[in-house]
Amino acid sequence: MHARDWFLVFIAIFIPPLAVWLKRGFFTKDLLINFLLFLLGIIPGLIHALYVISCHPYEESGARYSQLSSADDNYGSLA
Repeated sequence: MHARDWFLVFIAIFIPPLAVWLKRGFFTKDLLINFLLFLLGIIPGLIHALYVISCHPYEESGARYSQLSSADDNYGSLA
């Protein structure tokens, strides 16, 4: 897990809907489900927030494109 995910886990311990909002966005069904579970009790909201954080790990933007190019990939070649 990335450090940003660990920070969200820390936030989720106190306010689970805030952690889900930061992870998934405002108008998502994950936030609605988490808010309803949070109204039922903090423990169901916390469990769902931890589930959302673990299912959607943080990905750095440059990491997924690092495999697309290399130094010897015949830049400019038509073959």
